[in-house]
Amino acid sequence: MILNLDPSFQPLGKENNIKFESFRFSGGEPHIKILSDLNAIDEVTVTTRIRSFNDMGLLLIAVDALRRMDAKTIHLFLPYMPAARQDRVMIPGESLTVKVYADLINGLHFESVIVFDPHSEVTPALLNNCKVISNHTFIKSIINEINSEVNLISPDGGALKKIYKVSEFLGGLPVVECSKMRNVKNGKLEGFKVYEDDLAGKDCLIVDDICDGGGTFIGLAEELKKKNAGKLYLAASHGIFSKGFEGLNKYFTKIYTTDSFKSVDGEGIVQIKLKELMK
Repeated sequence: MILNLDPSFQPLGKENNIKFESFRFSGGEPHIKILSDLNAIDEVTVTTRIRSFNDMGLLLIAVDALRRMDAKTIHLFLPYMPAARQDRVMIPGESLTVKVYADLINGLHFESVIVFDPHSEVTPALLNNCKVISNHTFIKSIINEINSEVNLISPDGGALKKIYKVSEFLGGLPVVECSKMRNVKNGKLEGFKVYEDDLAGKDCLIVDDICDGGGTFIGLAEELKKKNAGKLYLAASHGIFSKGFEGLNKYFTKIYTTDSFKSVDGEGIVQIKLKELMK
């Protein structure tokens, strides 16, 4: 049986879904009531997209409700791990927020926790019984659609390890390394560098796990064009797009993402559903 806590997100299909009602009390607390009869059902998979502590709260009480209905084995499909970017304490006074979420999830004692393209190795290290789905099939589907030779672009040092694994999976596509710096005084990104003298008009696909405001990719796009890049494409496993698409569309022929964080629609945006990648 499958419990899709976000009704608009059904990555494992529409069959065998558990029916439920949920709402918030006037004080803001989430509430859930499982409507399906779970007699003789021992195994349940919960799917959700957590974008707030209210979403986290709904997951917590949903699992409690399932346990009280004698669900013995519960799995969690959580493609976007919340706070995955807050995986280190940079200055005193900050929280290691990804561990806060991980501790809450671990406290639910899932049989397995499935995440898609985690930001770093910290997430699977913190989550008990974690199973990772790589971005390899996602990128392969994009390459097939682009249908031309491309360079894979690593936006920074943190992405290098993963992008070389993608390259290997795809038969050895060339990788171009890039870097950036963040001004600690104002928090702005600057100092973008592309470590290639001339891209000779070849199309380029930037590969990263998260696109939030898009500043990293706009800064890189400007530098790639200075190095004679051809068409530019962006692949972001988790599309937050907090500043919309207008700025990105000025530079990228197409932007590819999944529905791991939210459903999106817009000019030049291609959203690949996770259920298509898991076939």
